[in-house]
Amino acid sequence: MSQHLLLILLSLLFTVFLNPISASPIIQKFKEAPQFYNSADCPIIDPGDDDDDVSTKPIFCSRRAVHVAMTLDAAYIRGSVAAVLSVLQHSSCPENIVFHFVASASADASSLRSTISASFPYLEFKVYVFNVSSVSRLISSSIRSALDCPLNYARSYLADLLPPCVRRVVYLDSDLILVDDISKLSATDLGGDSVLAAPEYCNANFTSYFTSAFWSNPTLSLTFADRKACYFNTGVMVIDLSRWREGEYTARIEEWMAMQKRMRIYELGSLPPFLLVFAGLIKPVNHRWNQHGLGGDNFRGLCRDLHPGPVSLLHWSGKGKPWARLDAGRPCPLDALWSPYDLLQTPFALDS
Repeated sequence: MSQHLLLILLSLLFTVFLNPISASPIIQKFKEAPQFYNSADCPIIDPGDDDDDVSTKPIFCSRRAVHVAMTLDAAYIRGSVAAVLSVLQHSSCPENIVFHFVASASADASSLRSTISASFPYLEFKVYVFNVSSVSRLISSSIRSALDCPLNYARSYLADLLPPCVRRVVYLDSDLILVDDISKLSATDLGGDSVLAAPEYCNANFTSYFTSAFWSNPTLSLTFADRKACYFNTGVMVIDLSRWREGEYTARIEEWMAMQKRMRIYELGSLPPFLLVFAGLIKPVNHRWNQHGLGGDNFRGLCRDLHPGPVSLLHWSGKGKPWARLDAGRPCPLDALWSPYDLLQTPFALDS
C-alpha cells in the first residue's frame, strides 16, 4: 500500500471517529414559503390567554390557537414541509397556528429546527425531543419494517411531551396535505367524555387487524364486547390532552404493547394498540378529513383512487410516498395533487 493511500485511509478513519453517525443528516434544501396572514375576523391572542406558563409566548398555551403536532425526521422532512405549507395556505388564521414537532433523541434536532425555520421563518413552533428508549423495549416487529420506527409511537406520548397547558391538539402524519381550513377540524366537538376524534371506517374488516390468537382467546376476544368497534386511521386525530392525561391512556397503550410481547395479537405496528384502547369510543369525524390509503397497501404501494365524497385532507398512508414516486418518474395520478406543496429546492431551479 502506497504512503499516499495510507494517509487517505487514516484521514477517513479519523473523520469517522470525530463525527460518529448518530443521526441522519438533512441533505435536502427547501425554498422559503410565502408568508400567510390572518383574516380580519381572526381571534387576537394576547398574554391574558396564557394562564399556565408565563415563561413562553402566549400562543404556545393559548386555547384560541390551533395546536398541531407532527413528528419530524430526516427521512420524511420533505413530506413534513409540504404538509406545513398546505396547513398554512388553506387556513383563514395562519398566524394563530402553533406547530409542535417531535423528533427522536438520536436525530439532529438542530438541523431539523433550522430546516423548518428556513422555509417558514415566521412560523410559531417548537421541537420536542422524544427519548425512544422507553418505547423501544415494547415494540414488536410488524409486516413492514418502516412501521417499527420508534418515532411512529410518539403520538402515544404527546400528553407527556407537550406542555400541560396544551389541552387540545390536532395530530397529523407527515405524508398528507390539507386543502381546507384546519380550524374546522380542530374545533371538532368531542362531547362530554371522548378523548379523541377521527374518521371511522366501519366497512373495513375490523377482525383482520388482530391475529387468530387474539380472537380465539376467551378473555381477549371480549375486549370489544361492549363497543361498536370500527377501524380508524391514527394519522389524523383530534386529541383532548387533558382527558388523555387524566385517563392515563399512554399506560393503557403500553399495557397492550407489553401483551403483544408475550403473545402475538396483531401485525401492524402502532395502530392496533390505539384500536384496542379507543375503537368504538372515539368521536367520528367526516371522512373528508382523511382520504387515506393513497400510498397503496403495505406491500406493493399500488396507485389508488379517492374515496367517494368531498375532500379536505389527502393522506398518502401506505408504502408509496408521492415524493419518492415523483423522483422515480413513476407517479400515481393523485401525486400531482401533492406536488404543488413540494418546496424542495432542486439543483436546476432558478432563483425567482
